[in-house]
Amino acid sequence: MTEPEKRRRRRLDFLVARLIGATRKDAKQLIKTGRIEVEGHETGGLKAQTRVGVEDAIYLDAQQLEREAGERYLMLNKPSGVVSATKDDYDPTVVDLLEPELRRGLHPVGRLDKDTTGLLLLTTDGEWSHRITSPRHGFAKTYRVRVADPVTDQELASLEAGIMLRGEDTPAFAHDIKRLGNTELRLTLTQGRYHQIKRMMGAIGNRVVQLHREQVGPIELDPALEAGGYRELTEAEVMAFYPARNPPQ
Repeated sequence: MTEPEKRRRRRLDFLVARLIGATRKDAKQLIKTGRIEVEGHETGGLKAQTRVGVEDAIYLDAQQLEREAGERYLMLNKPSGVVSATKDDYDPTVVDLLEPELRRGLHPVGRLDKDTTGLLLLTTDGEWSHRITSPRHGFAKTYRVRVADPVTDQELASLEAGIMLRGEDTPAFAHDIKRLGNTELRLTLTQGRYHQIKRMMGAIGNRVVQLHREQVGPIELDPALEAGGYRELTEAEVMAFYPARNPPQ
């Protein structure tokens, strides 16, 4: 089975929970007691972990559940002052920037700090999200960084050679560092450690003034998006995180 085919199938308890707005525990109980039926599947053989096509009809007590149009994938140009969360008691969230009808089920893919701007992906697809954030796949992230003081050639070399940060067992690295000005750099990370750029700059005696993410893996921030703006990803952009040998079906 190709990756696209796998992506079009989900655990039954996950789908039922989303469709009726219940918990996974409640969905599992409905499946266990035989109240859930799925087009093309024997009812007695259904289990919580049964993988079901996202377009298959699902019934609760013989009534078909209304399906959503499918998984959703967005890119957002995150502004400063907004937190990467679905809800927060004190600050506006990235989900608050969306039209209300788009918000259901969406979550940020990873996070950006409150004062960091730039590319943030959002989706309803948990498996796709996990693929992007998992260290196993190692998707790089590129940032534009403005610092308080000019960075010397020796300090740039230290960033690329690796810096041992407090509390870490292995060095932190920055790759493909390019000067954009006396106090501005573009660099790429593959490790994704907590506050990595800020901590690395602090380790060489500097301070981050502004941090903006330009790219995640193969996806670059759309230059047409103003701060707070967003758009849906194309199918090609969604599938760019999967091996080229498994093209869209």
